[in-house]
Amino acid sequence: MRPLLFHHDDCRDHDPGRGHPERPERLAAAIAGARSSNGEIQERSAPLADVADLYGVHDPAYVAAIRDFCAAGGGALDLDTVAVAESWPAALRAAGAGLAALEAVDAGDAGVVFLAVRPPGHHALTARAMGFCLFNNVAVTADRIRSRGDRVAIVDWDVHHGNGTQDTFYADDSVLYLSLHEFPFYPGTGWLDETGRGAGRGTTVNIPFPAGTGGDAYREGFERVILPVLGEFAPSRILVSAGYDAHRADPLAGMRLEAADYQWMAAGLSGFGVPVVYFLEGGYDLPAIEASVEATLRGASGVTGAPTDAVSPRRAFQTIDLAAETMAEYWKGVQGR
Repeated sequence: MRPLLFHHDDCRDHDPGRGHPERPERLAAAIAGARSSNGEIQERSAPLADVADLYGVHDPAYVAAIRDFCAAGGGALDLDTVAVAESWPAALRAAGAGLAALEAVDAGDAGVVFLAVRPPGHHALTARAMGFCLFNNVAVTADRIRSRGDRVAIVDWDVHHGNGTQDTFYADDSVLYLSLHEFPFYPGTGWLDETGRGAGRGTTVNIPFPAGTGGDAYREGFERVILPVLGEFAPSRILVSAGYDAHRADPLAGMRLEAADYQWMAAGLSGFGVPVVYFLEGGYDLPAIEASVEATLRGASGVTGAPTDAVSPRRAFQTIDLAAETMAEYWKGVQGR
């Protein structure tokens, strides 16, 4: 079955300004990578989300405040996050793309979907924009899935911890959130002991890697923790916060992944036999974005690819030991040290 690619020019028109790393050119790089991955890829226009679609995740007063802020011309929402007039339709399309992707996989049109949209979303909180994010796109789609009584897993391999996504579902046992990220690093969350609250205990999984971590540790983290937990949770859908800022070429972070590592992780997710939807999050080196998106979609088709030769710090593997020990309390398939 041919993969689907959603995008829209409105997402290009969200422009935080000269010199900002979350620049419009990122979209062209992601789209080029997706098109290079498979000559038979289907392309569709990302629709506008209805404002009410956002309310399962975001406070209605916050949504209205973002709308009015953009209508007034925009400006800086915090030190990192900027909106302009064009950011409002861009943000609605970034959120709407996930809902349209869900409809497409429900209809059997595709088993793999890539969303080349922006602004990104995984830092956005219920009533606060942050980290370049206005609305939490992946959370909006996950909320739609859980609202119909289905289980959904979110895998977040962006180099920054998705604090907004974690916070949204921290007490919800129908949503599994798994993150591999650099730590300590922005936004300062995502330590091992953040495992969920109440009914959601055990459904938040964090692997906080040190700077310098490469594909060898990511593969071990997947094999020992991420994949066993996913298998036991048995989601009906997998959503991926697909940031590419853990790539060694990225200017904002200190990790050492290669495009082939994203291919390997995507191939691992393809093995569960459920639809997978990839949401573009971070990633600020244009050639790395293009190569990594291409590799992701090749992996999503089940082509594992050759492992890279990175050698991660010893502390990265100690972190995996600790994560496995932490998760073994909740998941039978995870073996501690």
